[in-house]
Amino acid sequence: MSSKKEALRKIKSLCYLTLGGSVAYQFIYMKKDFNGYYGKFLQPASQYLNPELAHRVGVSAIKYGFFPSEKFTDPKVLDTNFLDSKLNNPLGIAAGFDKHGDAVNGLKNIGFSIIEVGSVTPEPQPGNPKPRVFRLPEDEAVINRYGFNSEGHDKVYKKICNIDKTLLDNCLLGINLGKNKVSENAVQDYTLGIKKFCDVADYFVINISSPNTPGLRSLQKKEELHELLTEINKTRNLVQSTKKIPLLLKLAPDLTIEEIKDIVSVITKKESKVDGLIISNTTIDRPLLINKTFPNETGGLSGRPLANKSTEMIRNVYKLTKGKIPIIGVGGVFTGQDAYEKILAGASAVQIYTAFIYHGPPVITKIKSELAELLERDGYKNVNEAVGKGVK
Repeated sequence: MSSKKEALRKIKSLCYLTLGGSVAYQFIYMKKDFNGYYGKFLQPASQYLNPELAHRVGVSAIKYGFFPSEKFTDPKVLDTNFLDSKLNNPLGIAAGFDKHGDAVNGLKNIGFSIIEVGSVTPEPQPGNPKPRVFRLPEDEAVINRYGFNSEGHDKVYKKICNIDKTLLDNCLLGINLGKNKVSENAVQDYTLGIKKFCDVADYFVINISSPNTPGLRSLQKKEELHELLTEINKTRNLVQSTKKIPLLLKLAPDLTIEEIKDIVSVITKKESKVDGLIISNTTIDRPLLINKTFPNETGGLSGRPLANKSTEMIRNVYKLTKGKIPIIGVGGVFTGQDAYEKILAGASAVQIYTAFIYHGPPVITKIKSELAELLERDGYKNVNEAVGKGVK
């Protein structure tokens, strides 16, 4: 009997040893070649998870430093002056990834220079019923209808206050503001956000272009937009006596050229001006897609199918504003070439979301290194020199 117990003990010990050795090997492999490890193991594994669960796991991994800090040193050609701030590169993470301000320092460590938190609503709200996120891998696209799921102003504010801002040198922290679904006073919701975050934000984003909150996009109409931005600017003047936090407006890609002209007429007036634009949010259009399972799901489509549409909108707005209003370009940026096309069309910086969902931290270095090569090839000394050079 004792010999049987001894045999079982040895088998268990061997199993623990094998498991420990396997974990140690995986850890060493990841540390030695993170990009290779991510592409071979972590990325395929993440695609087996429910999309929303994979999202939460990714945010937690960045928050707790599971992913190593980026080893890539940004070349000087990636230097960017944006919103009167000097950045080492023009790449940002779009709102919608770190919705609640959980992973700001981690996102900086893996290579982003612009980190946008939100959208944040005044009161906590759960968002739309699940399932509400759908991957379309054949199209390198995602459809989401989260509906501003948010922990609310108070909880997110506490998290932002606890961030060690000394670790965010050469980095901009944006707070993307939304309205509560049941709110009947959109102006109040956005002005509350300005008041709440005015001492911690490097810039604000007024998000009135998500397709997942009923009636939200109507705020892009000329009269409603003028009223909204006028009140927001009044609030900024009251709460910011020394330095005004830059105000950006995030637009939908589904606007007509006439609607865009109306918006430009509003944002260039003194009382309703903005300091920048984000072009663009997700689209409700459904171009010809390879995936046949999810195209009819309601929600906003992001990723590769949005690339040309958002770039063309950047170009049109850059022309209409004569390049006087800085633009963050977002939508279908997977490579340095994608980022470069948006910069040439008039974007001073770019953001990614879907590329990060599919390819994780390695895509950050990939985009930056490819962009640097393109800028150097064409004789530019920095990003700002290339902005709008493709607009005729």
